[in-house]
Amino acid sequence: MTRSDAFSAVESVFAAMARGEARNFPVVREAINYADALYGFKSGFDRSHLDLGLKSGGYWPGNAAKGLTNHQSTVVLFDAETGRCRALVGGNLLTALRTAAASAVSVAHLARKDSKVLGIIGAGHQAAFQLRAVAEQRRFERVIAWNRSPEKLEKLASAAQEMGLQFESVPIERVGAEADVIVTITSSFNAILNDADVRPGTHIACMGTDTRGKKEIDAAIIARAAVFTDEVAQAISIGECQHAVSEGRKSAGDIVPLGSVINGSHPGRSSEQEITLFDGTGVGLQDLAVASKVVERAIEERLAIKVDF
Repeated sequence: MTRSDAFSAVESVFAAMARGEARNFPVVREAINYADALYGFKSGFDRSHLDLGLKSGGYWPGNAAKGLTNHQSTVVLFDAETGRCRALVGGNLLTALRTAAASAVSVAHLARKDSKVLGIIGAGHQAAFQLRAVAEQRRFERVIAWNRSPEKLEKLASAAQEMGLQFESVPIERVGAEADVIVTITSSFNAILNDADVRPGTHIACMGTDTRGKKEIDAAIIARAAVFTDEVAQAISIGECQHAVSEGRKSAGDIVPLGSVINGSHPGRSSEQEITLFDGTGVGLQDLAVASKVVERAIEERLAIKVDF
């Protein structure tokens, strides 16, 4: 799977959602009371591409000590005509690619054209995927990043070097003050980026908040920004917008599906001084779109394994 294919798949499914041709089904997400794990399902149906299925998986915080990725998932695709299982696809890499693709799509459609400085907040498994995907959307000259443990930024520094970009570990205040585009990709339950630190014209992609209670940025930023999202219902319930909405700073009607910008039914950024924000909560349709593309490529390249059952 390539970043380009992931970008196209996610952009297409966001557009289908905005046209009413694709629908996510209610998310199931539960603590299983074993291994401190969270487990759940995301599913949906995209009528425009006939992608039907689900992603099953979750978060196992003890996996790092076992040499495994904390996030584990598998995608199951079904034939929309018959309901038969069409494919079983490993979801770990795809989750990283589709999440990075979502923020990249938001940057492509909302960030200022003259953006030069990319800011990354967080240094987990997903951070380098974010950097590589987003950096391809504008002519960035340097990357600045912050993490609670600065020594963990080495992978980001290497990724920036690979792309020929200058890299610097900086205090969180400098990320807000200097970056034209900021990607937040943490598991924080407390605001990291403050409203006073964000300058006009910035585009922010909030990609870490996908659970009730999580919070990466000051709700005041959302209050003054033009806000876009993958799915409004998720944004106000489990996304970064949940706090601004619960505090009465923003309403669901103020939040625009990014697909509407892609389709041209919403203008997107209204001025060079406007702060734009993408609340990327992560929807099942993203997983299905990217997994379907993987299956297509695997069949074309004769790498898919067919099993009768």
